[in-house]
Amino acid sequence: MLPAQESVGRPRLYCGQACRQRAYEQRSATAKAGLSEDVVLVTRAELDGLQDRLYQLRCAIEDVQTLLTEKPTKAELERSLADLVRSTGRLDRLWLSGRSAG
Repeated sequence: MLPAQESVGRPRLYCGQACRQRAYEQRSATAKAGLSEDVVLVTRAELDGLQDRLYQLRCAIEDVQTLLTEKPTKAELERSLADLVRSTGRLDRLWLSGRSAG
């Protein structure tokens, strides 16, 4: 879903036709399964991938926290922070909006 934009007409809910189609498929699958609208369906592979990325992020944060208790050199701090940024990957693409897709 896209953030609300200041423009004429109804705000766009999806970035493109593929996203709109995935949302429809999810709504259809949850309705067929008798699940509530607030349920989000993901594949096991998607969930495993997200959990792996979150674990990497947690480890990178712990590394930075440990380094900050020491007296790191500028190079050590830069390397640790670069690892932290790299571990976030594209987590921003996983943002879920609480807004209902009609």
